[in-house]
Amino acid sequence: MAKALKVSFTRTAYTQLQAIRRYDRNAILDAVREQLAYAPTTETRNRKPLRENPLADWELRVGAHRVFYEVDTNDNSVRVIAVGVKDGNRLIIGGQEVVL
Repeated sequence: MAKALKVSFTRTAYTQLQAIRRYDRNAILDAVREQLAYAPTTETRNRKPLRENPLADWELRVGAHRVFYEVDTNDNSVRVIAVGVKDGNRLIIGGQEVVL
C-alpha cells in the first residue's frame, strides 16, 4: 500500500470548517481523510482540477460542500485552503460569495 500523504488545514480553512454543523463537518473530514490521503491528484467524480484561479488547484465535492486544496508533491502533503458551500450556482466561503 502506498504511503499516505500528510493532510493539513490552513487556519482559515479550519475556521470555516468549525462554522459548519457537526454532521456535515464529520462528513467533510471523513471525505478528506479517504479521498485526499492517497491519490489527491487523481480526477474522480467528486474530485477535479480547477481552472487557473487565485484560490486553489483542486476541488473535492462533499454533498453541497466544497473543499479546495493544493498538493505539494515534493513534501508529500495536501493543504486544505478553504471549505465552502455550493448553493445553486453560488459558492459561499466564509459567509462571502466567491467567483472562481
